[in-house]
Amino acid sequence: MRRLAQDKIKPRAREIDTTGQYPQDLFDEFRKADLLGLCIPEEYGGSGAGIMGLTVTIEEVTKYSNVLGLMLLLTRLPTGPIMIAGTEEQKQRYLPGIAKGTRRAAFCLSEPGAGSDVAGMQTRAREDGAGGYVLNGTKCWISGGMQADWFVVFAKTGDPASRLHTNIGAFIVEVDSPGVTRPRVDKKMGVKGIDTTEIVFTDVKVPASQVIGGGFALVMQSLNAMRPIVAARGLGLAEGALMYATEYVKSRAAFGKTIAEFQGIQWEIAKCATEIEAARLLTYRGAWLADQGCFTKEYVPMLSMCKYYASEVAVKASGLAVQLLGAAGYMEEHPTEMFYRDARQLTIVEGTSQIQLGLIAKGVLGHDLWWD
Repeated sequence: MRRLAQDKIKPRAREIDTTGQYPQDLFDEFRKADLLGLCIPEEYGGSGAGIMGLTVTIEEVTKYSNVLGLMLLLTRLPTGPIMIAGTEEQKQRYLPGIAKGTRRAAFCLSEPGAGSDVAGMQTRAREDGAGGYVLNGTKCWISGGMQADWFVVFAKTGDPASRLHTNIGAFIVEVDSPGVTRPRVDKKMGVKGIDTTEIVFTDVKVPASQVIGGGFALVMQSLNAMRPIVAARGLGLAEGALMYATEYVKSRAAFGKTIAEFQGIQWEIAKCATEIEAARLLTYRGAWLADQGCFTKEYVPMLSMCKYYASEVAVKASGLAVQLLGAAGYMEEHPTEMFYRDARQLTIVEGTSQIQLGLIAKGVLGHDLWWD
């Protein structure tokens, strides 16, 4: 992965950011290298490398491009609910296409009025009397929504005003189902190249064979298992930003010496490097736990810690990189300003830093994380 990232991704990262075009050629490279099924079990066409394998791979990719890290992340986010709670028929039908790279998918949870407040979603799934459902509602900020062939959609199965956790279901929806529209592609500050989309479901019929169910618990378990994978995007970005800035200060002359010779600069590099290594250990522990199936309530503090800390370190490292380059770091001739823009996304997606802090604190207060 490191060789592929250096040879194929690094030279294309700025172009992808500038044009915002989906890098199909790099998706094809992932497919040829058999990297799209890392987290999918071998019996469904994957390689069985698990969340740890995907985490390490994304760490390498995002040293140069968070867009490509997101591309790999999308092999796990929408397939997670199926692997956790899907039927054998659903796994056989939907997982192999992702692993082979013949199909793509997206995870539809957020709504205009329900981002962090998952229980506040208004999308409704009404029973049709034959075991299936009819979906109505709008999902927004859906990563990979324009490239997806199918979606996992979460919706209320009862009164949309109810906040009962059992009142939420998960459904597999084919993109060409009647009533599915994608009216808007968002214009983003960073991570350009994979579209973020609004998706509208109008009287969309979902047969019983595509109902996952699961309730609020499936939402949270799916997201909990993803924490290390999102953390890996922050970890790789932080590494890439610090490495680039370090090489720059070693060659930039000022006041009769290189910038790297100043103790103040050295200390900032040292502190950032230490935080990156702390983030790496948290992230790898989270990935290991998730691969053991440890993504239920009692493991939430450890999983949330890695996502919170790695994404915040990414913001800090990218900011330091811009500062170390000075005016040059603010210009598009260097990737530091791109790192800076892309890092901000990571503290928001799949549970904001504030949501993670709340989950960690709840775990400590409830003794899920305790040292005695």
